[in-house]
Amino acid sequence: MNVSYNELQGLCRKAFSGIGFEEGDAADAADMVAWMQSHGLHGVEQLNRGLDYLLQESPETRPQLIYQDGDLAVLDGQGQSVLRSISLATELGFAKARARGLSVVKIRRCHNRQLIMGYLSRLAGRGMNITAFWRNAQVPLTEQVVGFRAGHSTPEVRVYSVRDVPEENEPNDGITLVMANHVELLPSLGADHDLDLLAHHPESELLACRQLALKEGIEVDDAIWARLKELAHRILVESTEASRGGAGAGDSDND
Repeated sequence: MNVSYNELQGLCRKAFSGIGFEEGDAADAADMVAWMQSHGLHGVEQLNRGLDYLLQESPETRPQLIYQDGDLAVLDGQGQSVLRSISLATELGFAKARARGLSVVKIRRCHNRQLIMGYLSRLAGRGMNITAFWRNAQVPLTEQVVGFRAGHSTPEVRVYSVRDVPEENEPNDGITLVMANHVELLPSLGADHDLDLLAHHPESELLACRQLALKEGIEVDDAIWARLKELAHRILVESTEASRGGAGAGDSDND
């Protein structure tokens, strides 16, 4: 089925609120999913893959800062989705890069890492050059690199297959962000190492997807749409029950 950008964004926001996100976090997370979907990057599918994990996460769990200095910050995402753990981390990296010219932020133990791209698009719109990369635990072993140039709303995305997996290779559930005031300071997206390019999405391709989505609507799988509606319905049920409980308590106090 096809829906508008605003419909998708609004339903996702309600679904995240139903899961237990704070209002601001729910709006941010909805923006990220809608942004990816409108750029042809399968944001709803990525959300659906991690939804069971999101339902099990504790809303009170927050990322922990392990180490930082003027240029570097290392955070523990506590096994949470980036939709819960990444906003403050990206802002921390942005502030360091603005002050020092370059920053590196490493977030350990997080999932739904694809959904970070919408957050990075915001920072690029504020004049920051960004490269994000992470390793996907799959066969063949792949590494993904996402690069935003300052002022550009869409990234360049490359996915590589690692030819020779090192013997000391360990499962990697983290992500590394490099931010710079000057694009020349960023790592290159080129395949200078022993890697095979599996996929390449240039800025122009993703921008064309965005323009088509806004014109003709965003395609969303019916089953996933129904699941989001079910989660969004939690808000209505819980708010109704809370309202009834409050009314009852008030009557009891007056007895």
